[in-house]
Amino acid sequence: MALDAKQAEDIRVFDVRGLSTVTDFTVVATGTSAPHLKALVAESKRRMKDLGVTCYRMSGEPDSGWVVADYVNAVVHVFSSEARIYYAIEKIWATAKEVPLPQS
Repeated sequence: MALDAKQAEDIRVFDVRGLSTVTDFTVVATGTSAPHLKALVAESKRRMKDLGVTCYRMSGEPDSGWVVADYVNAVVHVFSSEARIYYAIEKIWATAKEVPLPQS
């Protein structure tokens, strides 16, 4: 996984099919600094491109503490630890099934 390869923290994947009209999966991860957020987003984008999936839309800046990348079937949120606590996005998907990540 791209986020794991770049040492993202607390990666969670939610299967939001049937709960969201926008996407099938929501991915949430934490970066340790603005440069780390930038590296996480760049690696995710590169790996998705390698799979033939382009980013439909991206919003936010690493310096803001939150970047979201929309790949249509998956939306990836990369937060600073402070922004992740503040926005508490996992609460939105509290009823979603969490997808277990492969153990490395």
